[in-house]
Amino acid sequence: MEILIISLSAFLVATLTFFSGFGLGTILTPVFMVFFPVDLAIALTGVVHFFNNLFKLALVGKNANKDVLIRFGIPAVISAFAGSWVLLNITDLDPLFSYDMFGKTFIVEPVKFLISILLIIFALMDLIPYFQKLQFGKEKLPIGGALSGFFGGLSGNQGALRSAFLIKAGLSKEAFIGTAVVVSTFVDFTRLSVYATRFLSTDLIDNIQLVLITTLSAIAGAYIGNKLLKKVTLKFLQITVATMLILISIALGAGWI
Repeated sequence: MEILIISLSAFLVATLTFFSGFGLGTILTPVFMVFFPVDLAIALTGVVHFFNNLFKLALVGKNANKDVLIRFGIPAVISAFAGSWVLLNITDLDPLFSYDMFGKTFIVEPVKFLISILLIIFALMDLIPYFQKLQFGKEKLPIGGALSGFFGGLSGNQGALRSAFLIKAGLSKEAFIGTAVVVSTFVDFTRLSVYATRFLSTDLIDNIQLVLITTLSAIAGAYIGNKLLKKVTLKFLQITVATMLILISIALGAGWI
């Protein structure tokens, strides 16, 4: 059952990544955490996200702007190391606290609590008009790269911040998407290289079938999203996904999942 749910989620989210502020990892991370321990959930999400980005890179990577890649992408890659390091070091921390409710004991873990807070923040950025209109000048591209790379390494969430800084870079729609995909791919490669030490201590190999099926589902979603890119606007779906993400994040942070 988990393979069906996760694969379907990967397909739908990969489709939405072409025309919403959400990235594949934003939704897949809490979905994986419903079924797997935090370490394994992060590892599985990172692998699927990386291979999905490689596919998208082949589709639209040629449209990337080289100047923006240098000014935005290099700081993003460097700070992704820092974000990944923070993630690995909070995963093994003791629980923050526990509480009893409805006859059950719920444990609040640091990594789940932090990721839930970040998911809520990024979801709100796509719901609140003020944040949707938030833009930064081209001179702030290095700062934007550093911020988006750090949060990409820490939680896999970088789409909303990346968009806020790239939107004023004077890029065409195609160049904007191509540049975003290239940056995201390099950030993924960076954080996976840091996560690699964690992969060795998880049962990632035992779940290789899940990784393959979920990756193929995400690729199929990315292909369809690319075809619909110039034909469909999914604002209502963006709001729906953001609302559901907030609810899932609350449950995650509260220790319910």
